Amino acid sequence: MAASAACMALAAPALAVEIDGRIAAGEWDGAQHVSDFRKVQPLNGDPATHATEAWILSTPDGLAVAFRNTQPPSVPRTNQRVQRDFQAQVDRVNVMIDYDGDGRTGYDFTISSTNDIYDGVITNEQVFNDDWDGNWRHATSSDDAGWSAEFLIPWHIASMREAKGDKRVIKIYLDRVVGATGERVGWPLASFERPRFLSDFAPVEVANYHQALFAITPYVSGLYDNVGSGSDGDAGADLFWKPNGQFQLSATINPDFGQVESDDLVINFDATETFVSDKRPFFTENQGIFEYTTPSDFSQMLYTRRVGGPADDGIGAGDITAALKLNGSFAATKYGVFAADEADSVGRTFGAMRVVRDFEKQNLGFMATYVDRPFLERTATVAGIDHNWRPTARWNIRTRVFGSDIDSPDEDARDMGATVWADYEMDKGWRQQVIAMHFGNDLEINDAGYLARASTNYLHWQLNRRFTDLPADSRYASKDWRWRATTSRNNHGDLLSYQYRMSREGRLRDGSYEYAQINVNSAGVNDLLTRGNGNVNRPPSFNSYYEFDRPRKGNWAHHVELEGVSGGLAGNRKVGYGVLYEPTYFVSDAFSVSVGLNFSRTPSWLIWQFDNLIGEFDGHESQFNAGFNWTIGSRQELRLKLQAVAIDSRLRQGYRVAPTGESIPTGEPIDDFNVRNLGFQIRYRYELAPLSYLYVVYGRGGFDQEPVSEDSLELLGDSFSLRDDEQLLVKFSYRFEN
Repeated sequence: MAASAACMALAAPALAVEIDGRIAAGEWDGAQHVSDFRKVQPLNGDPATHATEAWILSTPDGLAVAFRNTQPPSVPRTNQRVQRDFQAQVDRVNVMIDYDGDGRTGYDFTISSTNDIYDGVITNEQVFNDDWDGNWRHATSSDDAGWSAEFLIPWHIASMREAKGDKRVIKIYLDRVVGATGERVGWPLASFERPRFLSDFAPVEVANYHQALFAITPYVSGLYDNVGSGSDGDAGADLFWKPNGQFQLSATINPDFGQVESDDLVINFDATETFVSDKRPFFTENQGIFEYTTPSDFSQMLYTRRVGGPADDGIGAGDITAALKLNGSFAATKYGVFAADEADSVGRTFGAMRVVRDFEKQNLGFMATYVDRPFLERTATVAGIDHNWRPTARWNIRTRVFGSDIDSPDEDARDMGATVWADYEMDKGWRQQVIAMHFGNDLEINDAGYLARASTNYLHWQLNRRFTDLPADSRYASKDWRWRATTSRNNHGDLLSYQYRMSREGRLRDGSYEYAQINVNSAGVNDLLTRGNGNVNRPPSFNSYYEFDRPRKGNWAHHVELEGVSGGLAGNRKVGYGVLYEPTYFVSDAFSVSVGLNFSRTPSWLIWQFDNLIGEFDGHESQFNAGFNWTIGSRQELRLKLQAVAIDSRLRQGYRVAPTGESIPTGEPIDDFNVRNLGFQIRYRYELAPLSYLYVVYGRGGFDQEPVSEDSLELLGDSFSLRDDEQLLVKFSYRFEN
């Protein structure tokens, strides 16, 4: 069945199917049958190596999908258990749905052959975010000839605009991945390796069923602080109400943000903030409507980690009293409203509003955010217009124009930003991409959003070539080469850099993944290092990176990263390195242990001290990562995560930065320093019901920085003695729904 075919009607009677992973005779009668799966990794459109069939059936309880996956004994099964939202290379099938068929937001539902699941949201054509978790049914079964999977995805899982009559059109993409080889086959012939993905889903006409939902998830938690010898209890609730497909309300009262999730350790001496994704349930539910990003890395107008983030008085985190989110649609227009309030005199008030209007080949949106920060006597308003245009099947053009208005005693400023992102798909695997960005000097969206830097004028042109017709005896199934030329200046006309990049992505026939990249950077300036106290001239430099990921073969999986880099004031005269090796050993399909070692050296590491004083250090970093994952049956899991980081930095020279950007040596005292950081968590989780959990979490961590130098390996060993905090957390939450 070609992807360009007209809408296919699911005219079957409203029959129920039993979601047991077994495709019984007659159970899927009247369903839309799909058998023309084509290779999308490698992306050559060839028929699937192993027969794959799927059935799509619209029922009153939701959209039902079944897969039958032929897999002969000569192709090993990947039977390992994986945690929710896994990234492991295992046998799996995907159902991806764009409920409105407008190419703006999709939902990805994945089942592994061991009945473990992944779910996430797709925005910006091919950007996946697995922070969201939904409530849907799934089951698998296996036999000698292959394995089967069944999905039932309720209609209330996402908002949908109103449809006329008893039919609606949604767009669907189905695919299957063979874990042992990495081969991915899909229907229709669409790929997230192309600039357009969501827009290429197949239109399917389904019965226009309606489902209402009311759900409330109360929680109680207790925490014992073993360092402070104190205890604390808390309680709150998340609420979700969907009376129909065109309106959804989410609310949270006194949300709990205890340490049931563990962020990776990050030691950051740079002028730019580290981006951290948000996994808190209220903030991930129905968040796709608020997607407003630019090509700048991680940028977004609403960065929900700001809510409940570090308080404005610098003491602890903001205490969230309540938050509310409305999502809905009228005709072809979608809207979203978001509000959150923090307690006490240092608390902030956040608000956001979103409107999107869809047309046949384009959509137009408006978004605004507002933050009131009374402790700082500061208000921040940001507003923007976004336009996504798909004039032909080859073009995808995304445009953003936005501005900020800051009012505070220290700053009263307005400024603008604009971006254009154009992708063009050519023949024989060739593609081109042009990105242009302008961010004004006084553009500030970080009260509610995230932008790594303002004062930017950036342009790049990229040429890509995908090779999928490699010889049968090649180790590679496909290779994707990319060549990019970039220029970047700030709004004062200073050259940040010219850059040439060449990279290659390779997918091997044994399922392994490989990526290599080299950047060659011209001389330029670093205008952020001294935090507004002058530009620092930088010589030419380079950085190179290599990554190899080998999925499980037998009892072992391997991950390797290598890096060679120059920079700082030394440029190419001093070259640093990074080496990471992380093997994983599978004691059984349900129990795996991983250990990772990472060593790096930065021979010309520039760290700001104060005013226009900077230090050039010889930095050595050692990092140890370890953990295990144990899936205890279908409802329980036990996880351990340990991270220890040690940095030894020895001063080479101190410098004062002249107005010309030249670094002038100085004898002013600057200390060597070392840093130790530890994060340890062991977590038990029991799933009582869908999205209802009991957590028991023990965590310990610490941070220490001293003005002396010490070998980084010795520091790494010393880091295990850190104990700034040690806590035991018990949390119980249960979702009640009608």
